[in-house]
Amino acid sequence: MLEQIRGEIDRLDEQLVELLAKRRMLVHAAGMAKTQLSEVDAPTRVERVIDRVRTLADGFGLEPRVAEATFRAMIREFIEVERELFVRKASNSEQ
Repeated sequence: MLEQIRGEIDRLDEQLVELLAKRRMLVHAAGMAKTQLSEVDAPTRVERVIDRVRTLADGFGLEPRVAEATFRAMIREFIEVERELFVRKASNSEQ
């Protein structure tokens, strides 16, 4: 029984990683559309996303704090990815 549960968790993890990769592609597109490094952090947008996922989590029976912590970590890392992209984009345009 435990192995079945773990197998299902592994399948969900695979789906989550696939969704993260898709989200990363959208982050890349958003990063390409931004013209200033100051646009990358977007704290107002981050808080809107957090509010939304807390509400969604509650509706799905997930503790909102778990959704918030997960999304804050994910967003923080994607912001770093976007910053790196922005810096590369800026240095390429200078060449």
